[in-house]
Amino acid sequence: MFRFDHLPVPAIHTALPGPVAAGLLARDAVFVSGSYTRVYPLVVAEGSGAVIVDVDGNRFLDFTAGIAVTNTGHCHPAVTAAIQDQAATLIHMSGTDFYYRPQIELAERLAAIAPGPSPKKVFFCNSGAEAVEAALKLARWHTHRSRVIAFLGAFHGRTYGAMSLSGSKLTHRRGFSPLVPDVHHVHFPGGCSGTCATHGCQLVRDLEEELFHRIAPPEEVAAIFVEPIQGEGGYHALPAGCWPALRALCDKYGILLVVDEIQSGMGRTGTIFAVETSGIEPDILCTAKGIASGLPLGAIIAKSDVMDWPPGSHASTFGGNPVACRAALVTLDLLENEYLANTRERGAELLAGLHELASRFPILTSPRGWGLMIAVDTPSAAVRETIIDHCFRAGLLLLGCGEAAIRFCPPLCITSEQVAIALRILSTVMGELGKTPT
Repeated sequence: MFRFDHLPVPAIHTALPGPVAAGLLARDAVFVSGSYTRVYPLVVAEGSGAVIVDVDGNRFLDFTAGIAVTNTGHCHPAVTAAIQDQAATLIHMSGTDFYYRPQIELAERLAAIAPGPSPKKVFFCNSGAEAVEAALKLARWHTHRSRVIAFLGAFHGRTYGAMSLSGSKLTHRRGFSPLVPDVHHVHFPGGCSGTCATHGCQLVRDLEEELFHRIAPPEEVAAIFVEPIQGEGGYHALPAGCWPALRALCDKYGILLVVDEIQSGMGRTGTIFAVETSGIEPDILCTAKGIASGLPLGAIIAKSDVMDWPPGSHASTFGGNPVACRAALVTLDLLENEYLANTRERGAELLAGLHELASRFPILTSPRGWGLMIAVDTPSAAVRETIIDHCFRAGLLLLGCGEAAIRFCPPLCITSEQVAIALRILSTVMGELGKTPT
């Protein structure tokens, strides 16, 4: 199915970076913003499935999926065909002012698959940060309240509203004040018993007894923003028992529950949305990243009675453009028909392999994961970056998250053989690092 399926991966033929890559890196240093967070000198030429080829012809096994974006694999033939067909028909006509079939069909599809029985409406944008911005505006409009609550460790994006909600790293905020006002942060619960829905989990007690009592009157709170699994925060999940308690708290005070599924959604955890397993219905759900297999697209899916803002109150010139919508429709077909089951199976294999590695290499701790959203901790950011760099030079692409975790978020088309290859590379790297100081 994919172009490089018949070729061995990884296959590293040059020093890294190779000569062509080195030349491009020199040009990049002159002309491209230094704000980007490149972690190793990979200059990409092609991608197919779970394989990346750099400009010098080196082949890498990709366990990043472009930061959890190419969920159906790089350049899936069905997605590519849909993009090519739509690009030959209509590229742009702005859904802000006009109508076209792909946007309407995708809105219908997303409304149908969103968790919960309530009727839904969809607003389209270009990215995850834009989806969060739209959710923030809608929450304040609908409730006529100003305050919002988010979590320490959360990452919602780098635009001003999204940045103000984020509580992950100082580098995202340093030097950019003043931020959007009336945003309050609380601790993300690290553990909670399954009975907390009945007895009241610590999170809800802290909100009612501390934040609502001392700082933020609940009648002024528009929304609580929460990731089912914190992405940049280290791949930590909201404990299952907290969901019903959080939903009940929001209902009690008329607060909207906004669920950020930008990274955890679109099949990444083995269901279309991670929150599906909680049994609760969000008031607003944010999605992006994997929704269009690499094309820029984001959306918020809200209860119809919540999405009550008037014409002109929010819009997007390019959001929900025809090409991205066609790609998203095919992406959803592939997820539902092929890749959700594969995600659960391959994720179980990968997590089991990481547990086995952790038993042999004590610096790898706390393997955890849901589907193919998996992480393992290391002792420090420096050790983590050393491991990731060595894996890159061995042909395995990885990223970090949290304080010192390594994340594994490969395309959901990953095969059992590719999982085994990745585990072998990591095992070899760990063995080599055990012989030399890190």
